[in-house]
Amino acid sequence: MSRKITGWDIDGLKSKEEEEKYKKAQKEWKDKSSKRPVLDENRGEEDLQNEAEWIQRKFVNHLIRCCKKIKVCARSKRWWTVEIAENRKILGWIKRARKRGEVSQQQVEKQRSNLRTMIRQSKTEMWRKFLTSATSNQVWQALRYMKPGGQQTIKALRSRSGEVVESWEEKAELIKEEAFPKPLKGVERQAQEKGGEMWKKITDEDIQEALCNQSVKTAPGPDRLGFKVIRLLWDSDSQRIINIVKVSFRLGIHPRAWKEAKGVFIPKPNKPDYGVAKAYRVIIL
Repeated sequence: MSRKITGWDIDGLKSKEEEEKYKKAQKEWKDKSSKRPVLDENRGEEDLQNEAEWIQRKFVNHLIRCCKKIKVCARSKRWWTVEIAENRKILGWIKRARKRGEVSQQQVEKQRSNLRTMIRQSKTEMWRKFLTSATSNQVWQALRYMKPGGQQTIKALRSRSGEVVESWEEKAELIKEEAFPKPLKGVERQAQEKGGEMWKKITDEDIQEALCNQSVKTAPGPDRLGFKVIRLLWDSDSQRIINIVKVSFRLGIHPRAWKEAKGVFIPKPNKPDYGVAKAYRVIIL
């Protein structure tokens, strides 16, 4: 069973029941961040990179201490309910009682049948709600879910120079280079040390509105800091976010820490040759 941390229960931390814990978490972050000055708006690229990495590292550690972790497990299903969890516990009790000779095998089978029926009904109800409120695009998405399929194994790939690669790491690197080609020498985009003047027209309200208008349902990157987490940071340290955004606009770059992502590659349809890297498309998760 996988127990990898995939995020944090921000809603639970900000609930009325955890109000004292939330205030304590805010105070702890303010005490910690007060020891590091907010990034000055006139700083250069190196300071911007360091600030982004510091926020990423320190706020992840802060969440680990102050917030309940969300972990993926075998029961991480949308149809899993409290009632199903309780009936699963009851089945466990009955199975242990059967080993002690306190109940019959028929009682075990009856409870197992009840649990399966409850799971089947919950799945059916989940699909009914999804299809009732689905848009036209989501209907086709549901159709793809229902089609049988499996993971495809990509055979050896050829590079543009004709080199054949077979290992997983070499194929991933080849497809990444095809999907994200490096700029030619001499034309790389460099940070603008001085920058223009348009960034000065960006107000604090503009940044807050842009942040609040982002969906909190999008998957976070490897650092697991989604928009819900960034809004939590805004509540405690908004000026730090404002300044790092303004410096990014002034220099015309994104910090490296913001550009890390996990991706999978899938075959493009109707390609004559799937032995070349350009026949695959990278999808960022």
